[in-house]
Amino acid sequence: MSLSLTPIKIVPGKPTDRNNFIVQMSNQLFILLKIKEIRDLNITLGQKTITATVKTVDLAANEIILPENMIIDFCLPLQCFKFQAMYLADDHTLKLGPVVGLLTNFTSKKQEEPHFRSIHSFCEELHHGITEQGGFFYVFAYDQFLNEAYYLVDGKWIPFELPLPDVIYNRIHSRRLEQKESYKQFRKRLEQLMIPIFNDRFLSKWEVYEQLSNERQLLAYIPETKLFSKEHLNDFLQKYETVFLKPIHGSQGRNIIKVKKERENHYTFQSSLTSQIDNVGEGGTLDEIYQKVKPILHNQIYIIQQGLDLVTHQACAMDFRVLCHKSLTNHWNITSTVARIAADGEFVSNIARGGTITRPLLALGSCLGKKKSIAILEVMKELALETASVISSHSAGITGELGIDIGVDHDGRIWIIEVNSKPSKNFEDDVGKIRPSAKAIIQFCTELGFETKPLKE
Repeated sequence: MSLSLTPIKIVPGKPTDRNNFIVQMSNQLFILLKIKEIRDLNITLGQKTITATVKTVDLAANEIILPENMIIDFCLPLQCFKFQAMYLADDHTLKLGPVVGLLTNFTSKKQEEPHFRSIHSFCEELHHGITEQGGFFYVFAYDQFLNEAYYLVDGKWIPFELPLPDVIYNRIHSRRLEQKESYKQFRKRLEQLMIPIFNDRFLSKWEVYEQLSNERQLLAYIPETKLFSKEHLNDFLQKYETVFLKPIHGSQGRNIIKVKKERENHYTFQSSLTSQIDNVGEGGTLDEIYQKVKPILHNQIYIIQQGLDLVTHQACAMDFRVLCHKSLTNHWNITSTVARIAADGEFVSNIARGGTITRPLLALGSCLGKKKSIAILEVMKELALETASVISSHSAGITGELGIDIGVDHDGRIWIIEVNSKPSKNFEDDVGKIRPSAKAIIQFCTELGFETKPLKE
């Protein structure tokens, strides 16, 4: 999709009459927007359309004066704005946008500024990026939808009743919350309002495995995986020295169990439990290990996965996160690739578990050499793009962003470890700038927002 958008500046003006909407713009802008005739014009912002009278006056080329009463009716604070604009000749409509809402779960108390947890800084980054490009950004919780949201003013998040968005970016932190009936009702409301939401939900590890394993070209890159049972635990430990047990709805490296065969009929296990209680289990027979592991699972569904002999960095576990973003033409691009190094004593590399990041070629080069590392990194990127394409094509809803976790073994073989629909925002370089991943999200929101047809009043 190729959008022809015009950046404009909105300036509040004093209305001559509360019931009349008179919009002023320069003759140059009138021509630039390819408006053919001066007559009442439909102006759309977010999901709302207001009919206004247009007058051409002596103004800066890309400036529009909207009366304050019109800005209030659009549920915007009274201030200057920069927007992207598109004139739709068939409807004689001037669409302004994008209005982007980021959905997440957070606690807010009266008189206190909210904190958006692990994505707080990322929300500020998106605000600055969208404001610079042209658009309006805010953050909201689904249970306050249509009532209250937060937008950034002078470094502070201010509550306000804001306009319905053109598009919603889902960054809810909780899988359990997405299963609540109240959240499902919110989703139905979005469908009624025809507001697109992307990265609709967390992915299940088993669901990802099934989708990828159905693709012949990807089979060689997927560790053997089955749903956990005592029988499968026994089978896997006959074939592999190490196996991993992972909750299908887990995230951030939590509640993963590593079982290792030390010698004949003697095994040990290690877990990444948040509490670190019983982090390392005593050795025992397979039956004894099963009895010790079973209570840790808490009757959750787990997968069992082939253990891989992956390259390490200074004796610490290591994998690679490839961040992928999509355009509306279904073309995937890579916006970031980093090596993730596990903290001492950890067997998972997640940043939430104390992991650190470094450049992938630097990390690979230390154990495989520069020439081989360059070739492996290229294949890794191609594999990540193919994986993102497969997952998005088989997943319901709109997918605009995926984090692909990849491992490399000592033979230089590449493995797909995991796919994340809500990838961390705390591991990329250039913190403090508008990073490529944020720019990709902003572009996707812009395309998605201007593709959506507004509601008429």
